[in-house]
Amino acid sequence: MKKIILALALIVSGLSAEAQLKTPQSSPKATLSQSVGLTDVEIVYSRPSARGRVVFGNLIPFGKVWRTGANENTTVSFGDDVVIDGKTLAKGTYSLFTVPKIESWEVIFYKTTDNWGNPAEWKEENVALRTTVKPETLNKKVETFTIGLSNIDNNFAFLEMYWENSYAAVKFEVPTQQKATANINKVLAGPAAGDYFSASQFLFQSNGDANKALEYVNKALDMTKEKPFWYNRLKSLIQAKLGDKKGAIETAKLSLAAAEAAKNQDYVKMNKDSIAEWSKS
Repeated sequence: MKKIILALALIVSGLSAEAQLKTPQSSPKATLSQSVGLTDVEIVYSRPSARGRVVFGNLIPFGKVWRTGANENTTVSFGDDVVIDGKTLAKGTYSLFTVPKIESWEVIFYKTTDNWGNPAEWKEENVALRTTVKPETLNKKVETFTIGLSNIDNNFAFLEMYWENSYAAVKFEVPTQQKATANINKVLAGPAAGDYFSASQFLFQSNGDANKALEYVNKALDMTKEKPFWYNRLKSLIQAKLGDKKGAIETAKLSLAAAEAAKNQDYVKMNKDSIAEWSKS
């Protein structure tokens, strides 16, 4: 009997879990991801609808800080520093607040993003950037609050907000020219030390051409003023694989000294163990 009761309880529990009510959100969440030039931009926000209400001047009072959406903070993330109204906004994620007015909107990028709605205590030191834009009147009604990115150029884009008959936009500039130039210069200058090290490590770990791996790790070491202990560790392993135990021991001693200076006990032990092993043969 107890087994029957337990089985029924499990069945009822399963049915209850399956029967959890799901209904549409009144302000559904949206995520917008867009590359502007070489800069990644992401916006996450909840989208309230007017539903017959007067929005600006009523539901959203003029002159008051608005969460610019619904529910938890609307967030805007920039993958690089951007420039807004001549001011630099450091790369990162910000909550987006606005102060709608009839003649102008204040747009505020705020440093904390874990609020439900407006911060419990507004702190001016958390304002990363504030700018003012002139709103426009739309010739058709927008029922659901919308944030978008448009007029996308390699060097700038506009963060746009639409609701009811109002439209406001903030232009932001991205460092495409600087990033592209830096990337071009890096590529045309040839591989860096880290590139040669990675190539050498791949060849060694995949049982590729050991002589080529040694050539690459030597190039990596030649390009670095302070020889990283992990570079010389790899070189010693390649030398040992090629049968050069004497050379491997000398290189391992260099790695050991650098690892001891860096207080990296893992590499200290590995080098000591390898030196002991190679010294036997």
